[in-house]
Amino acid sequence: MQSQPRLPVVIVGGLHSDARKEVVERLLRTVPGSVALHHDLASAAEGTLRRLVRDASGQLSYGDAPLVNDCACCALREDLVPELERLAAGGTTRLAIVELWDSVEPKAMAEVVVAHGGDALDLTNVMTAVDPALVLPYLANGDDLAEAGLAAAATDQRTVGDTWARQLEYAPVLALVDSEDADDEDRALLAQLHPTARRVPAGSGELAELAFAGFNVEAAAAAQHPACARLPQEADEAGVATLVWHRRRPFHPERLYQALEDLCCAAARSRGRFWLADRPDTLLAWDAAGGALCVENAGPWLTSLPDAAWEMVPPIRRAAAALDWHPEHGDCCQHLVFTSPGLDRDGLAQLLESCLLTDDEYAAGPEAWKHLPAAFDSLLNPVP
Repeated sequence: MQSQPRLPVVIVGGLHSDARKEVVERLLRTVPGSVALHHDLASAAEGTLRRLVRDASGQLSYGDAPLVNDCACCALREDLVPELERLAAGGTTRLAIVELWDSVEPKAMAEVVVAHGGDALDLTNVMTAVDPALVLPYLANGDDLAEAGLAAAATDQRTVGDTWARQLEYAPVLALVDSEDADDEDRALLAQLHPTARRVPAGSGELAELAFAGFNVEAAAAAQHPACARLPQEADEAGVATLVWHRRRPFHPERLYQALEDLCCAAARSRGRFWLADRPDTLLAWDAAGGALCVENAGPWLTSLPDAAWEMVPPIRRAAAALDWHPEHGDCCQHLVFTSPGLDRDGLAQLLESCLLTDDEYAAGPEAWKHLPAAFDSLLNPVP
């Protein structure tokens, strides 16, 4: 007995809700047999989320799903795959379009579909819908999602800016809607934030083709991991610039900490990896948008691991380290990227340089570095 082919699934997300709805409608109209599945999390405060299934002709079904652990995203994960499997079993759906709710990030949902879709589902792409005129306003928005009525759980502490940045940078396809307010600066900002993305007009026939293009969830995750992320390159166009700052010497923890506010406000978006002199074995992730900075422990630098442990490290991580290897420091480095309209590249570079160890401090060596002020303890080891 021949098995039924897997149902192609494309995820369409993004905080630009009008743009997202337009992209989904375009796909429904241009791909015969396509069905859109959307979970509305706005009703989460009432203890449920609402599920809507529709095609180009209109609504097919409507229902509620209960919250799981007071978390709307958890309920979405529990409800999404069974609904997609139901569509697959019906045998008449050619493409399932998962339209994410505003603040849901595509990475988590893509991994759910791949992990639990089994032989029934095939994740064929991930798209973020974009109104180019809104890229900077959303990126610069430091409001908590809760303040904007967009939190996915009571414990959701994300901001509008950092959520939008991750939505934008994860998707290999950016579906752009027509916007009379968009200008060259908006388009240059978009191109520099995610230079490897396919930027496709929502009205283009290419959009439907890309819905079936294929998607590798492991490669997408690796492209976002601070140890091997494909970060933007130097650029300067239409008043928007990207500074790539790469150094080998460690930061002085106290001087860097004192400069954090100025560094966060210097660019609309900054990200990358860095190392502190008092934490020489720890790879630290830098992720900033909307004036808010997230610093996280991303595990050890590979050079700090025993040789036997390297076999447990993903090949893409080992390859990234090899490309950036230094005979003395291994893969330890500063690799930070700042993108913004009106970026003061020289001033920013000078500020970063001032945070590095001086010649005398550097010459004192790693044992002396460990006794420098542990200024980042409050960020990396918060008190519960």
